[in-house]
Amino acid sequence: MILIYTNKQDEHPTNVIKYLTQWGVPVFRFNTECLLTDYKFEWTCIDGKTDCTIKNIRNGIELKGSEITAIWERRAMIPETLPYEHQEKEINRHNLEEAHGFLSFLRYYMKDIYSIGGIVNDRYSDSKMLQYRVAHTLGMRVPDTCFSNNATDIRNFAKTHKQLSLKPISENSVYVDDEFEYAFYTKRVKDSDILSQPDIALEQTVSYIQEYIDKAYELRITVIGEDIVACKIDSQSQGDETGKVDWRQGYEHNLKQEIVEIPTKIGTFCKNYMKTLGLNFSCFDFIVTPSQDYVFVECNPNGQWLWIELETGFDISKIIAKNLAKYEQIGL
Repeated sequence: MILIYTNKQDEHPTNVIKYLTQWGVPVFRFNTECLLTDYKFEWTCIDGKTDCTIKNIRNGIELKGSEITAIWERRAMIPETLPYEHQEKEINRHNLEEAHGFLSFLRYYMKDIYSIGGIVNDRYSDSKMLQYRVAHTLGMRVPDTCFSNNATDIRNFAKTHKQLSLKPISENSVYVDDEFEYAFYTKRVKDSDILSQPDIALEQTVSYIQEYIDKAYELRITVIGEDIVACKIDSQSQGDETGKVDWRQGYEHNLKQEIVEIPTKIGTFCKNYMKTLGLNFSCFDFIVTPSQDYVFVECNPNGQWLWIELETGFDISKIIAKNLAKYEQIGL
């Protein structure tokens, strides 16, 4: 049986589950935000033997831990809802935190089962500092980068590049007045824009700054096991605020994408990178410069890919389903 940790709003599992069902592979979809309201659990250790049972009380489907052949960690969320609300808010908070703790323990417990995505390797693999070290060690060009809350260090870095990129570290948006969401995208700035800032502007948090690298186009390379899907993103035909600097801003501005072949050395790098960090799935972002140099930007160990399938028609869902089902006896 395939266990999928996900949430009710995520559309990514839909077609994957469709393929698995067609092939006769049983699937258990676990919408983790509803852990306390939609599921019943038992985990036991008796005479040294461990096992667990998860039952979806909405549809009656039951999962035995010993039956799991593969896991897909697809954006699990912390528990959000309670079966019973206590009048004391602190008790409600405590109960949700206990459920969150159980969910983390359960996912760590299953860490040795084949998994696409996972709580163990995904967490540390998301570190950009680790990513650049690994990529450089494997012979790939990476941008000059600085993380700092020291105004002097930031200015010294800025003096080395005429054009710079400002990026968020982990917070992609903030809510203003609890209503308006302001999204943080990569911004291109001049060295003078940094040098003219007062210390307080540069030291109120940790800044993430890189050299700005000119692009011919960009690549999103999705790797599932031995399968590689490379999507060319024509970001440079866009305006600065509609995808040229950060292609994510081009979603609603007719950003052009197509499936392409990539050099063997780039595919080999991606696989070696994943092997180094113990990953079975990753989405890589590359810049291809006007001189056709490939520059590693980042690796998303549990990145988004459904948009590529929708835009290009390339069936990534089927590839993921096959990788999940490879330990099932179904003759694929």
